[in-house]
Amino acid sequence: MIADAADPSDELVEQVSRTTGLTLEDARRVVADVLAFFTETTEEYVRRRHRELQTYGARNDGIFAQVASELRHWPVRSPELSARQLRRIVYG
Repeated sequence: MIADAADPSDELVEQVSRTTGLTLEDARRVVADVLAFFTETTEEYVRRRHRELQTYGARNDGIFAQVASELRHWPVRSPELSARQLRRIVYG
């Protein structure tokens, strides 16, 4: 059976619990959170980061430059996106 983000495999949960000292319940939550983090699409990431950075008063030019830079170092490889492509993701 293949595990998904909502149902992490028991083997992985047990490994995390064993190596960290977390309870099985806490390890299951941690594994589910990590898996959900890595399944976020590029579009979801761009929209989320745009909202977060706007909350702190950042302007779009700065936001799009920062998000483009972050995507280059994102653990799940994303294509390199221009500021125009990022704007389209955010504003349609």
